[in-house]
Amino acid sequence: MARRQRPEPRLSHQTLRVLKIFLDGPNEGLAGSDIWKALGLFTGTVYPILLRLDGAGWLRGDWEKLPPSELGRPRKRIYQLTPTGYNKAREALATLDVQVVQVGS
Repeated sequence: MARRQRPEPRLSHQTLRVLKIFLDGPNEGLAGSDIWKALGLFTGTVYPILLRLDGAGWLRGDWEKLPPSELGRPRKRIYQLTPTGYNKAREALATLDVQVVQVGS
């Protein structure tokens, strides 16, 4: 059975910033709230990016295991780069670094 090819996400400036925070962030992953707070972006910008990256297979999101009653707040969805996402993010950001160097030369 052939695997369905997932669409590549659009790599906007904001998407690249989100990918960079994952590359620089903790291995245990990040919640959307961690990302929008760190980057100063609106939630309406961050969450669609996370959904696109998840849908493309670049991220994997899992709900926290503890129930909200133990957490004292609603559960968060924790996202981590997949191996594909890690490689694609590094490639995209490396390409961006090359382009910036070439333009500035």
